[in-house]
Amino acid sequence: MTAKKKKTSTFIGSLPKNLFSGFVVSLIALPLGLGLALASEAPPISGIIAAVVGGIVVSLLGGSNVTITGPGNGLVIVLLGAITTLGGGDLYEGYLFTLAAIVFSGILMLILGFLKMGRLADFFPASAIEGMLAAIGLGILAKQFHIMIGHNNEHGSIVHLLVQIPEGILSLYENYHIEELIAAIIGLVALVIMANYSKIRNKYLHLIPAPMWILILSVSLSYIFVSLNLPYPLKDKFLVNIPDNVLSNLAFPNFSKALELDFIMTVLAITLIASIESLLSIKAVDKLDPHRRRSNVNKDLKALGLATSLSGLVGGLNVVTVIARSSVNVNNSATNKSANFFHALFLIIFVLLFQDQLRRIPLAALAAILVYTGYKLATPKNFSKIAQIGKEQILIFLATLLTTLFTNLITGIAMGILVTFLIHVVLNKSISLFVNHLVKPNILMFKEKDAGNYYISVKYFVSFLNFYRLKNKLDIIPENENVILDFSLCSFVDHTVMEGLENYVDTFSKKDGSIEIIGLDKHGADSKHPFAIRKLLPLTKLGPIEKYFTKRQGLLKSMAKEYKWSYAPNRSKKTKFLNKFIFFRTRKVPFFYNSLYNETKTFHLFDIEFSEGEFIAREVVKTTILHIKVMRPIPVFTLDKEGLLDFIYSTAGFKDIQLENHPDFNKRFFLSGEDQDEIQNLFTDELILFLESNPYYHIETNGDSILIMKKERLLSVKEIKAMLYFGKQLNLLLTQSITV
Repeated sequence: MTAKKKKTSTFIGSLPKNLFSGFVVSLIALPLGLGLALASEAPPISGIIAAVVGGIVVSLLGGSNVTITGPGNGLVIVLLGAITTLGGGDLYEGYLFTLAAIVFSGILMLILGFLKMGRLADFFPASAIEGMLAAIGLGILAKQFHIMIGHNNEHGSIVHLLVQIPEGILSLYENYHIEELIAAIIGLVALVIMANYSKIRNKYLHLIPAPMWILILSVSLSYIFVSLNLPYPLKDKFLVNIPDNVLSNLAFPNFSKALELDFIMTVLAITLIASIESLLSIKAVDKLDPHRRRSNVNKDLKALGLATSLSGLVGGLNVVTVIARSSVNVNNSATNKSANFFHALFLIIFVLLFQDQLRRIPLAALAAILVYTGYKLATPKNFSKIAQIGKEQILIFLATLLTTLFTNLITGIAMGILVTFLIHVVLNKSISLFVNHLVKPNILMFKEKDAGNYYISVKYFVSFLNFYRLKNKLDIIPENENVILDFSLCSFVDHTVMEGLENYVDTFSKKDGSIEIIGLDKHGADSKHPFAIRKLLPLTKLGPIEKYFTKRQGLLKSMAKEYKWSYAPNRSKKTKFLNKFIFFRTRKVPFFYNSLYNETKTFHLFDIEFSEGEFIAREVVKTTILHIKVMRPIPVFTLDKEGLLDFIYSTAGFKDIQLENHPDFNKRFFLSGEDQDEIQNLFTDELILFLESNPYYHIETNGDSILIMKKERLLSVKEIKAMLYFGKQLNLLLTQSITV
């Protein structure tokens, strides 16, 4: 069977699963589509239009696999602001102007896709995005809470609506109307269902999502009144308004304000938030994909842009990738884009066949769904999570949150970026670090020949400003490979980078690859959180014990415990023993740190930092060394790759020693020492075979100890274990040779 036929067969075979998943997702998309449109002061059907157009267009043209598209939470307060301001008080006119802005927004997203700007979300600090999402959550909650308790006519800013919540609750008791009270009861019951649904342990009940249960129960309530020949106590203004003929009542955009400043700002705001929300959601869903496929974000951005413009042209809201519905899609075993298409198809069926039932849905029930959604975005747990990362992240989070609440989303995210940059400057006490090195290449990547690892070295700094460069390198590495990521030459690593790297580490580990981060052991942090900012500490401030361990230090400590060794992260200046080795005679070693040693201190493994050259040519090198004390005197020799250190040892008076009957060894290695006969006797056939069968190491003896070094860089924990095993075997063979 050809690859094409196999792919077609797999697609057809998976259709039943994707059909079912699309149906389940549509049960959530229906109430959310209606609710998000109402929260934006747009006609309810506009949210369904966005979901239908997005589902069809993105499933056919998009670059993702299991994502679901439709109206998103993030755009509610942007669209609400646009509809209320562009219309000058006339909500329907404002809606038509906003449709025009949505069309232009889609065109901009399409252009961003062609310009390969799928990395747009990487330029925003993680805590600023959290602050923006919290502001969006509060914006949704502020408006929808009043509708949930039957007060449909509350207007004002987000802050004003939040302040009015206690008064709204109080008025239910003091000045209530029967309709408002019934609406409030429906809304509060719906909120209780949303909050407690996950705690119910019944697999059959969970076949239908909580939002759909709310619709079923609230619509059933109206039929109970009909069966009892009683008038339904809620008037039309408390119920969803669906036109009798959807197709003949489509709204079309009004482009007459296209050149005005407030219109242009609306287009930019919609584009910015829609792009960020979609890109973040796509990345999150890729992590959930059981097949670990990586989406083509630029292709998806183009599809979302086209879908948004088409949606706006026929009266629909923006189309974005939505994380909650996508998660449900994955959890129901969806395997490809057809699930998104089927979800749109079922929404069309619902609207065409169940219009009467949709008109019986109380606005309070939909509002309760959105109140819970808003709360999840702005839950106090998020603030606590940010606080654990570091105090500076709280400032970034609050600056973005408060600015957004009192102004708008664009100003809010701009403030978050500015505050983040200023905090980074203050922490480093230098603006030149960022200004001078921002445009300089700071990423070096190559594949190491001996072990086959991908080695990436990062210089200067890496933050939200230039994280995309590092991601570009990581993205081209197959996820089943091993990567060593070295920050020893990097002065500053911010929270956004640390969090982003954790996603890569997780992705690689799930595909049998690995990313090991080294070089952060001399960087300070203000919290124990793994995503905390890491800043290189001056030698004078590097205390006897690091304030907080890095992941590598934690692994080294665990390794020491496993081997029943001791681990000391503190630095030591007792480096004179290294001067006995020729390699270090011309090199200055100020200290070593991260020591591992056995009970007798025969084996001592540690990280060091040494300098080569002087003045302009001076270069600082960091590496990991294994030092072994031998029980008996051993001939002085050095062993390395042929040609690598020939010059250094020839200047010390050493010549390449040839071993008889071992031409391959003589060709591959440079062996030198003071006493040629003793060295030739020391190198037995068994020792030579061992050395030829293992990776290259620089090996040197000084008469009473052995020094083993792998590379002129710090080693990963995996490489340390390999070097330690090599050292133990080498020591055993050398001891046997000396004894003989």
